[in-house]
Amino acid sequence: MNRREDRILDEFLAASAQAGDRAALSALARRFERRLLAHAFRLVGDAEAARDVAQEAWLDIARGVRRLDDSAAFPAFAFRIVTRRAADWVRRARKTRAGVAAFAAEPAAPAAGAESMEVMATRPALAAALAALPTEQRAAIALFYLEDLSVAEIAAALCVPAGTVKTRLMAAREKLKTALGAAKEKEHEQA
Repeated sequence: MNRREDRILDEFLAASAQAGDRAALSALARRFERRLLAHAFRLVGDAEAARDVAQEAWLDIARGVRRLDDSAAFPAFAFRIVTRRAADWVRRARKTRAGVAAFAAEPAAPAAGAESMEVMATRPALAAALAALPTEQRAAIALFYLEDLSVAEIAAALCVPAGTVKTRLMAAREKLKTALGAAKEKEHEQA
């Protein structure tokens, strides 16, 4: 199935879910589960927390799908809910860390296998470059290239203006280009 057919199927399932079809909502959950989990991980940086965020988001998605104006907007709607839930989690985590100085001084360790949620293991330089991006840029680049969302859909998903999305994409591309160029140069030096 190509991306266009995927979008049509998602739109059909969203329209059916809006009409109250629980099987369609279940099908949407199966189709979007990994994508929304990966988005949550990109935002919170912790695999366990990402699972919690995605699970909470699915409750909101199930409750809110009937209020969705346009079934074609389901991907942006779902990613926006995950973004908001992740922001809530980050705020709570910051408050918790503020009370424990020792914990706040230590950076969060990446979860084992985190890169596998972002890119295939066969591209370690790309995985490292993506991991080094600031959260906002990493989220924008992943939604654009991995989830095939438009700039407008990303803006809706991240609750920012389209111009901000374009700026984040441009900055992320420049940083990736620099990081991958340096990795390629280092690879040539070692050969």
